[in-house]
Amino acid sequence: MDFVCAPAGIVDARWPKQGMKDMQAAGFSAVMLDAALGHPARLMEKGKSEPGMKAFLVAAKDSGCRLPLAMAPNLLPETKREDLAGRIEALAKETLAECVAAGCPKLVLHPLFAGIERDALWDENRAYFLRMAEAARAQGVQLLLVNDVRSVNGHYVRGLLASGRAMREMVDALNEAAGEDVFGCCLDMQAAGACGQDLYDFVHEVGARLQAVLLTDTDGDGRKQLLPYTLAERGQSEADWLGVIRGLRAAGFDGLLVLALRDTAAACPPLLRPALLAFAKKTGEYLAWQVGMEREIAKYPQRVLFGAGRMCRNYLLNYGKEYPPLFTCDNNPATWGTEVDGLPVKPPEALRELPEDCAIFICNIYYRDIEAQLRETGLRNPVAYFNDECPPRVVLEKMEKRG
Repeated sequence: MDFVCAPAGIVDARWPKQGMKDMQAAGFSAVMLDAALGHPARLMEKGKSEPGMKAFLVAAKDSGCRLPLAMAPNLLPETKREDLAGRIEALAKETLAECVAAGCPKLVLHPLFAGIERDALWDENRAYFLRMAEAARAQGVQLLLVNDVRSVNGHYVRGLLASGRAMREMVDALNEAAGEDVFGCCLDMQAAGACGQDLYDFVHEVGARLQAVLLTDTDGDGRKQLLPYTLAERGQSEADWLGVIRGLRAAGFDGLLVLALRDTAAACPPLLRPALLAFAKKTGEYLAWQVGMEREIAKYPQRVLFGAGRMCRNYLLNYGKEYPPLFTCDNNPATWGTEVDGLPVKPPEALRELPEDCAIFICNIYYRDIEAQLRETGLRNPVAYFNDECPPRVVLEKMEKRG
């Protein structure tokens, strides 16, 4: 997986240098080329000037940030003007040219909708996407279609490509028409959140076609883009993090994770923004870790656990059959010689007998203390943390019943 930061709310397209420096200082090495910064929807009417993307591209090059993904401009869902669909297509082609110049291999496209009758949306967009494919294919750029919403009397509802099934059918039809895999999928959690969609089902439907995910918290009507885990109600996040993480993990996702925090970053005072971005980087790394949990477990030929409590049972229920641990150990002498769901519990001294390629997965909330304990003993084994906060719901229910 590659981890990318979306610049909206952080970078001003007219004076992008400081925003790029702040992202780089926070540890972000990859940034999304968001053409909406240079061509915002409010500036698309005739007679209005647009800042363009030249300054942004220069700042990205000077900072050394990679641009693995670009997003073409899009209209707000409530836009009604009929003459803007052509303007969006022209800007998408400009963004494609910028992708080529910047060495950016993927471009996200939204469906057209302004001025198009609902029963003509599929055919009109199919034709639009295929026109874009002619230029993209020649330049080696992959086009990623993104799920969308539309506005009905001010309320957001599912758009043309809102469901995983519609996305899969459109991408497959386009690739068949193009004669090669020019198209893939991008999941926007903001659009999905506006429609209350089950993200596990979406990811399951599109499968390997999914190449990028825009990670964000959003309000109930999908108009905000917030740092993950910052929008909560009664102690629970409103975004479907359980669904998206489980879905990406089950699909073996290995694409682009794009952290989108436009409104959180824009509302943060500039002098505090570096601290916010540093935390955002940690948040993104945590999400990548959760998505890649099974891949992390699978990369070691052998493994043991450290901890004989609930996290140990969580591991055994989810991964015990496919990736069986040799044993678990615990600092509590009362647990030595007992079993956890058939797994022997041993004292920490038993770890000295392990081959050096056997990983030790800490299954206890005192991660750092236990890691320091292991290092102080001189063990050279790989040490990893296990804390699967997104197991299947049925597993969580079983664990609650068992205490």
